[in-house]
Amino acid sequence: MAVIAATAAVTMTGCGLKEGLTEKANGHVKTVAYATGAEGKRDQDVRLPDWVSDRATSVTEVIRTTGSERILRFTGGDLPANCVPGAASTQPATLAAEWWPQGQESRTDKVCGEWHVLVKDGAVYGFKPETLVNTRS
Repeated sequence: MAVIAATAAVTMTGCGLKEGLTEKANGHVKTVAYATGAEGKRDQDVRLPDWVSDRATSVTEVIRTTGSERILRFTGGDLPANCVPGAASTQPATLAAEWWPQGQESRTDKVCGEWHVLVKDGAVYGFKPETLVNTRS
């Protein structure tokens, strides 16, 4: 039996927001981009993480709309004090983007809330793993 994957792309612009939604075999994925962190924080549909500086620029995020996994990249802006040194994620990213180096989540060295973060070559990379729920009683 052949599996047919339907791909739908929707692009919306408004207030500098670029957005796409693609249906893939591994779930729904939404990509957003903002000129600044402040602009991204005004988007109530996405809720850019609080730890992203308002002064961050070139903010791009890929979001699994059927779960909690997210990958994020931006330049500029400092990390807040509540981003502390921490272990890299042991859960692999299933999301992908041309700006996300394969395996980047395993190189993170800071933790900002639920996010694993790496600052490298002037860019900040963030990975929020899928929240796994144990349904056993």
